[in-house]
Amino acid sequence: MEITGDVTATCAVAALPGLAARLLHEDTTPGSPQSAESFDAYLAAAGYQDGPAGEAGAGQLLDAFEQSGLRGRGGAAFPFAVKARTVRRVARWTVPPVVVANGEEGEPASVKDRWLLRNRPHLVLDGLRLAAAVVGAERAYVYVSDPAAARSVAAAVHDAELAGRLPIPVEITVVEPAYVAGEETAAVRAINGGPAKPADKPPRPFEAGVAGRPTLVSNVETLANLPFVYRHGAAAYRQAGTAASPGTFLATITGGGRPPALYELPHGLPFRELLSLHGVDEGTVHGVLMGGYFSGLIGGSTAVDMTLDHEAVRAAGSGLGCGAVAILGENDCPVAVAASVMAYFARENAGQCGSCFNGTAAMSAVLDALRDGGATGDDLARLRRWSMVLRGRGACGTLDGAVNLAGSLLSHFPETVGRHLEGGRHLAGGCDRCAVSVFRATRPYEAEEVSLA
Repeated sequence: MEITGDVTATCAVAALPGLAARLLHEDTTPGSPQSAESFDAYLAAAGYQDGPAGEAGAGQLLDAFEQSGLRGRGGAAFPFAVKARTVRRVARWTVPPVVVANGEEGEPASVKDRWLLRNRPHLVLDGLRLAAAVVGAERAYVYVSDPAAARSVAAAVHDAELAGRLPIPVEITVVEPAYVAGEETAAVRAINGGPAKPADKPPRPFEAGVAGRPTLVSNVETLANLPFVYRHGAAAYRQAGTAASPGTFLATITGGGRPPALYELPHGLPFRELLSLHGVDEGTVHGVLMGGYFSGLIGGSTAVDMTLDHEAVRAAGSGLGCGAVAILGENDCPVAVAASVMAYFARENAGQCGSCFNGTAAMSAVLDALRDGGATGDDLARLRRWSMVLRGRGACGTLDGAVNLAGSLLSHFPETVGRHLEGGRHLAGGCDRCAVSVFRATRPYEAEEVSLA
């Protein structure tokens, strides 16, 4: 897959060997050419089955989604059925709701949503119509920033509508890519004609979203799981994964000296098995940027010993998030990576909340100084305090992601932080990884090496 925008890379795509793919093409193998699945091919694979019959059928399907334990794949891992049931309940007392497929993949470390929209648009649309059925929606939207994804979805909508498989109108909203644009209130705001930036809450979208209607905003990977539950049932869905984190998920793996890859994996897979699949020696793993930029850093030994499910990753002090995993190899310094990612937060925040705008800039300045050997003990004390007191102060999760990053660096890599405090990359006794070069980038896996010779 060619990834457009800021990323220029070829991404291998594969399911875990022995796993029957649910989200990827069933015949996907690493290095195989990828192209959009046609309407006829999707229909032949039992897609677009007749929707649930009436109110009772919609309620039974929602019960099946609840029994499946499906959790959101956009980052927060919130139970899909709880979200849908809330919209359904609110809509009964107001007006028919709206559903939104959120494919604005603002997380730089992830490619899964773009892949689904480009290559399996009918799977996403099938899930979108099922979500609309269970909440009683009369209109649906696909919200994207990737032009290739928008073209793929537009063609799929045309084919599905022509065949009478989409019972409600589906519109496509295209925005400029931005880290904050994927937040659900930003999606609603953009569809309503405003900027793709988070809005103050309340009201939340389930109360008043698109055109003031109760709105269900779901990540496209979340929606792509719904047809499997509809066809095979909740018990079959739970045959993969763990009791608390059922099903499979898409993982974008980068770093570790290997090309980027997109894998479909069962929840609960030992991280060691993922490293083996990706061709990375576990002994070379210095750390991991887990769940995209939001969830922060984990030490290498901690990461290697954990399993890839929400509970285990949370117990390790991080989050599985959108399934993005950036591996820090032998030559990657976590301080330099943290400085790079914090600079990204400082550039990409919406500029609407003073606490976020000023907080990310201040933390970025400290991490830049720490990377370059210019920080003091007082600077670190301020960084530690900010990582605690700034949590929850922004309108969206950007500031929380920034404090996760700062706090996890300090807690998981105290020795590396100490070496930078003593000498940085300039003085004897400083960081051995930064002694020759330092990495500056918007993405740790697409770093530009800056020579210090």
